[in-house]
Amino acid sequence: MSSRDYNREMRDAQGHKYAYQFDLDVMHPLMVRAFEPFMVDGNLLELGSFQGEFTKRLRPYFRDITCVEASDQSAVGAREALGGGITIITARFESVQLGRQFDNVVLTHVLEHLDDPVAVLRRVNEEWLSDRGRLFVACPNAHAPSRQIAVKMGLISHNTAVTPAEAEHGHRVTYTLDTLERDARAAGLNVRHRSGIFFKALANFQWDQLLGGTVISPEYLEGCYQLGQVYPDLCSSVFLVCERGRA
Repeated sequence: MSSRDYNREMRDAQGHKYAYQFDLDVMHPLMVRAFEPFMVDGNLLELGSFQGEFTKRLRPYFRDITCVEASDQSAVGAREALGGGITIITARFESVQLGRQFDNVVLTHVLEHLDDPVAVLRRVNEEWLSDRGRLFVACPNAHAPSRQIAVKMGLISHNTAVTPAEAEHGHRVTYTLDTLERDARAAGLNVRHRSGIFFKALANFQWDQLLGGTVISPEYLEGCYQLGQVYPDLCSSVFLVCERGRA
């Protein structure tokens, strides 16, 4: 049994939120935009639904959605937010038994929380991903300019460090594009596409202070999204689209 308190990890901490408005209002729709060209018609498994905010973004694309969430409090929030029509299972990815395969599997800002990410990715590859299915996995990027600036300011020791605030939220690792791909390949997955989402030079709390005002325009947000396609290693998040490989 895990000794981790998933409910505590999901709560906002002093000076650090679990989910910022920047995540909800900017990153979530852009993640869906980045994933959409690779989505497969069929069903969806979301590993780590938190309180269902990203699930709402995915709902228009899929009629059959299953969510697995380790925090029972978050699962209650997701059920309230989403209503009926979506299966929400409270369980750990390491032990849950789903008994079926899925055409789309999504992990967004989840893999960095896992004690053994390769083992969970291996379960996706060997048990849950259909033969024609796609895995979409996105993680915060250690090389994001906002993070590199924090290192130069002396706030973080190095790009891939796990800060105390991140550790309090259950982070175990800070990924780069190459280490994310390393773990996907170690799990036997075939990497079909790799990229980044949103060029980001400000911290999340700074974005929250600016959003909704007159400084940041929709055109500026679009420019940051498009620039992220040119420089994926300088994005807020890095992501992979993977297909099933040999066990």
